[in-house]
Amino acid sequence: MSDWKEYTVKELIDLGMIDKPMDGNHGGIHPKTTDYVPVGVPFIMANNLIDGGVDFETCSFITEEQANTLKKGFAKPGDVLLTHKATMGRTAIVPDDYPIIILTPQVTYYRIRKGINRSYLKYYFDSSDFQNTLASWSNSGSTRAYLGITAQQKLPIILPPIELQNKIASILLSIDNKIKNNKAINRNLEDQANAIYKSWFVDFDNNNYKRPVSWIDGAIDDVASLVSRGITPKYVDDSDERVINQRCIRNHVIDLSIARTHNPKRINEKWLCYGDLLLNSTGTGTLGRAAQVWFEPKNLTVDSHVTIVRPKSSEWVFYVGLWGLNNEREIEALHTGSTGQTELPRARVKTMPIILPDRETLTRLNEIVLPITTKIMLNQKENTRLAQLRDSVLPKLMSGEIDVSDLDI
Repeated sequence: MSDWKEYTVKELIDLGMIDKPMDGNHGGIHPKTTDYVPVGVPFIMANNLIDGGVDFETCSFITEEQANTLKKGFAKPGDVLLTHKATMGRTAIVPDDYPIIILTPQVTYYRIRKGINRSYLKYYFDSSDFQNTLASWSNSGSTRAYLGITAQQKLPIILPPIELQNKIASILLSIDNKIKNNKAINRNLEDQANAIYKSWFVDFDNNNYKRPVSWIDGAIDDVASLVSRGITPKYVDDSDERVINQRCIRNHVIDLSIARTHNPKRINEKWLCYGDLLLNSTGTGTLGRAAQVWFEPKNLTVDSHVTIVRPKSSEWVFYVGLWGLNNEREIEALHTGSTGQTELPRARVKTMPIILPDRETLTRLNEIVLPITTKIMLNQKENTRLAQLRDSVLPKLMSGEIDVSDLDI
């Protein structure tokens, strides 16, 4: 540890973000919702930093002309990103295939001048010691935590020699790359299942592109034994009962790592079952997102911002689930309320149209989709174990408790 040295951010790194708009002549211009375009320069907000990366699928875009009006906030490939306002401590590295992105004032880019492996710096920011420092230095007494550029420049960075940084980063990257690979496999498997659904039940490829005459028109209420919002939880720390919120449902995946524990009043039908389809039901941009429970849940429910659609029998599980994954836009269109205050009424979900195929077709579908969902769940379980491994070794690597100097990497 004698060759590990402490620096300040200011000694090693250039920082930047969009200037806060004070008046018409100061700083950059924060884009308005009306400025967003379908394709353009990515505009990255704090909630677009997910799982240690930048989620470009959910971000907004602005024109190059609008981007050029922003005097600061131009992040480049290789920059390490850190959220410093409200949602504190999220990190990512700008990938090489995005030559420029624009950052909201909630995100700072860290552009290294010398002596730091970028991946090491990102993992250093993820460490509990740094996260605790970030939280304690922030203006937590205000309504929203905040740590400005001046304060960020004073943040400590403890560095080993670059060869040790490279080894530490390599160990952690090998774990994260395996997690990313499993996620890519799962996306491919899900695409296969969705392609089957579309081919059979939308395009009718197996029947000369015509709907079989034996299939009839129905509604979700015909194939569901329960359509209901979740509970209003009482959150506690000392419980093995968990409640899923809307943040847990993203990209057709249920992320239990951010589910909160609560003290249930009683066990009821809203405790989740295998095959339940979950629909986010509140808020523009979130409402309509769907995921299905492809595992045996234990002590698990959802809060009142999520709708449960429970197939009425096992033969309908995969059909109902794939229907939900393929109809997110249609589900979103059922909302009521004004922008930002939208809600998904349970009654509208129950009356959504759905084709009712014959039992033989459902059996064939289930035989094909079951091994796909089984493999997806195995990969998700492995990713949970890998993430736990990464999180357990990260602080030991960053403190030097695990000596990597003799490892041949």
